[in-house]
Amino acid sequence: MSDQPTSSNRGAGKSGRPGKPHRRPKKDPVRILAFEVLRAVDERDAYANLVLPPLLKKARAKGDFDARDAALATELVYGTLRRQGTYDAIVAACIDRPLREVDPPVLDVLNLGVHQLLGTRIPTHAAVSASVELARVVLGDGRAKFVNAVLRKVSQHDLDAWVERVAPPYDEDPEDHLAVVHSHPRWVVSALWDSLGGGRAGIEDLLEADNERPEVTLVARPGRTTAEAVLAEVGEDSGLPGRWSPYAVRLTEGGEPGAFDIVRTGRAGVQDEGSQLVALALANAPVEGSDRMWLDGCAGPGGKAAMLAGLAAERGAVLLASEKQPHRAGLVGKALAGNPGPYQVIAADGTRPPWRSGTFDRVLMDVPCTGLGALRRRPEARWRRRPEDLDGFGPLQRSLLRTALDSVRVGGVVGYATCSPHLAETRAVVDDVLKSVGGAELIDARPLLEGVPGIGDGPDVQLWPHLHGTDAMYLALIRRTA
Repeated sequence: MSDQPTSSNRGAGKSGRPGKPHRRPKKDPVRILAFEVLRAVDERDAYANLVLPPLLKKARAKGDFDARDAALATELVYGTLRRQGTYDAIVAACIDRPLREVDPPVLDVLNLGVHQLLGTRIPTHAAVSASVELARVVLGDGRAKFVNAVLRKVSQHDLDAWVERVAPPYDEDPEDHLAVVHSHPRWVVSALWDSLGGGRAGIEDLLEADNERPEVTLVARPGRTTAEAVLAEVGEDSGLPGRWSPYAVRLTEGGEPGAFDIVRTGRAGVQDEGSQLVALALANAPVEGSDRMWLDGCAGPGGKAAMLAGLAAERGAVLLASEKQPHRAGLVGKALAGNPGPYQVIAADGTRPPWRSGTFDRVLMDVPCTGLGALRRRPEARWRRRPEDLDGFGPLQRSLLRTALDSVRVGGVVGYATCSPHLAETRAVVDDVLKSVGGAELIDARPLLEGVPGIGDGPDVQLWPHLHGTDAMYLALIRRTA
């Protein structure tokens, strides 16, 4: 159908009788942008936290968005991704075909609509009509009718009623119940529960925390500024001191970190408080003898490296920051620019290091992992990861830890860290490597996180979103003894 009628029967149906006039669908830039982000996540395996900010910046520059529009687009994207599993189950109950037969773009529009109906305060009629208009723009009139029919069924119940309908009873299948209710793949629920231990309350608290919007946390980079200076610039109405790290400042209003000069100039950065604690623990671990050479063996994108470089400079030590991927090594260089003391950034494979054995007094190896500890920030990772991914990460993690232990001198300390609480990526790796290399021992990391409760029975440390408000960072400290 053309945009304009070509006959004198304007607005008439096929019979010539008056009918509904054709109209252009209303373009809603907020919902179109949210849809574009979801498509990028699905089609290109992109991460929303990388795709969304430049699109918002572009929309604001064009004058299409104000602050409220940006907030709504952000909520639509992250809310839909976090609750995708629950919403998929609800949509599946409202259609007469298997969910896998629904085209992904249609499912994205549907889930955006379901989130507006069940996860926001947007009125029902507005949520349905806006979603149908979006469907008309991005999918066409025929599919828009399908979207309309499904969303009207969804609107008949609230979220609690739907969950009761689509989730199996807890007593019959606890893991599947939690998977549907809290929108995590079943295997992730199982893995997190194994790592956390305990009963139902703890795992439910953890899964709920994964679905909450995380605070933005800034770090005052040592040697460049202080937390007090960051708080002074942020303002007491928008910032609070960190819970655990003396270098942390929490943005209470969400806020745009780049709006602050202290962040733009690199004196402060964005860094989860758990990540800060890992770097601080390694820096403060007791070593025997000299303390002049430090290594960050998996340094990208540079948050921990910037912190370590500042702490090293305060003690007259030097940090070597190594990152395999050249573009990520570039990010490390930007994070370290302005450090008050000497440092070096190189692009090198940590499994085939260019430095000699026993060179360093302290080594941090924050290894690549599944990222199951950062599902608050990257909710799409829960749907993208598969159990078999562990088979790929495991050998690399073990190899990097062996490199770290070979790189540190006798009496020095290695920090093995990962942003995953999965036992296959934490204790299993450490135990296997310690059995195979000899001449190394675990040291108790807990005293180095003074005042932080609930970090485990030691000697390693596990942080949790629901207990500490951080990503689920893991840390084991190992001293080289021979």
